Amino acid sequence: MTTTRDYPRIVVPPPGPRGKQIIETDAAFSSTSYIKEYPLVMSHGRGAMIEDVDGNRFIDFMAGIAVASTGYGHPHVVEAVKNASERFFSMCGTDFYYRPMSDLVERLARLAPGPSKKRVFLSNSGTEAIEGAIKLVRDSTRRTDLISFYGAFHGRSYGAMSLGASKVKQRAHFGPFLPGVHHVPYPDPYRLETNGKDAGEFVLDYIENKLFKRVVSPEDVAGIFIEPMLGEGGYIVPPPGFLKGLRELCDRHGILLVFDEVQSGVGRTGEMWAADVFGVEPDVLCSAKGLGSGMPIGAIIAKESVMKWARGSHGSTFGGSLVGCAAALATLDLVEGGLIENARTMGARLKAGFERMAERFACIGDVRGHGLFIGVDFVKDRTSKTPDPGLVARLESEAFARGLLLLSCGESVVRIAPPLVLDEYDVDTGLAIFEEALAAAVAG
Repeated sequence: MTTTRDYPRIVVPPPGPRGKQIIETDAAFSSTSYIKEYPLVMSHGRGAMIEDVDGNRFIDFMAGIAVASTGYGHPHVVEAVKNASERFFSMCGTDFYYRPMSDLVERLARLAPGPSKKRVFLSNSGTEAIEGAIKLVRDSTRRTDLISFYGAFHGRSYGAMSLGASKVKQRAHFGPFLPGVHHVPYPDPYRLETNGKDAGEFVLDYIENKLFKRVVSPEDVAGIFIEPMLGEGGYIVPPPGFLKGLRELCDRHGILLVFDEVQSGVGRTGEMWAADVFGVEPDVLCSAKGLGSGMPIGAIIAKESVMKWARGSHGSTFGGSLVGCAAALATLDLVEGGLIENARTMGARLKAGFERMAERFACIGDVRGHGLFIGVDFVKDRTSKTPDPGLVARLESEAFARGLLLLSCGESVVRIAPPLVLDEYDVDTGLAIFEEALAAAVAG
């Protein structure tokens, strides 16, 4: 284990003079819709370290919202992208052929959960994959309606936004939305009020005996869209038997089950897919974010029996670009070549550290997750489980000032989604900074 490194390092309180100049330009000309969580102005990165334009260095526990799966500047990915870009950037894979695209769709089809033969459509992003999946399930079933979950985030275009129900600010003033979308509770074992019943059983019963009896016939439902581990809604892990029960419910009614693994997939949970954690085969799986280590690429992976839409009925000018495919293939090399196991090992080390912290800080209500998909839920008191977003905001700021990058989700959850390459030094140093920052945030 390495004991000394040149990061984290704060040489000037961020943002420094160079960072301030960039922030001022951005503030004058960029869209007012951007969030800009805190004043990080990135210059470059290596592994799980980010350096800003003023020379400050940070340990990264958020990976650009789970995007930098192989870290920053990984030589295998960089070399693959360089080699591809010297040949050409894109040649519209909807209309023409090139080997990296064919290699990637084959590889994803073979890596997909479950024994069924798969086919793959490549997109630019997770949102595009979700939009395509909406079209696919309607085409395949000749049904209209869709079911999603409260807390879900599936993207910001209209179909994806219609499925989402994470924060009202993501929907306010943008309606009307896609018709025929119905939302049900997500089986949150920590917060969902179930009168003592298992959260998974409660939600399955809700779908069968409330939604299907009072709102929509199951014969009209084309697909159920779910994040097998809820991302933006709070890094929530459902009860162990829920997804199998949902699979059985879908089979019983001829409904297609769609897993949004945009955030949870490609090794993050300590398995290739979160579906593998639960041993469930979806009919359709959507991937993106970490698939290209930061290069724009997404995928719809579906059973061959489902992906049977007509020639020319769906396409993408840039989806599956040569450079994106090269990055994805290199990423999969690394994920299969050891990063899945590293996610398990480092994830267990991180989770144990947060659980020890929870013994000392009553404001930590719950620690949950698999691999490097971990949620730390902050509360005003453990009895009422009242969220404490103010504390989380202070914690983010205090951590940033000390050289640790965090990102929140849900109402008051810190999502721990670092690059899959982080090591014991990154984990232990990051945990120490987190605890110091938390003490300061509590005092503040």
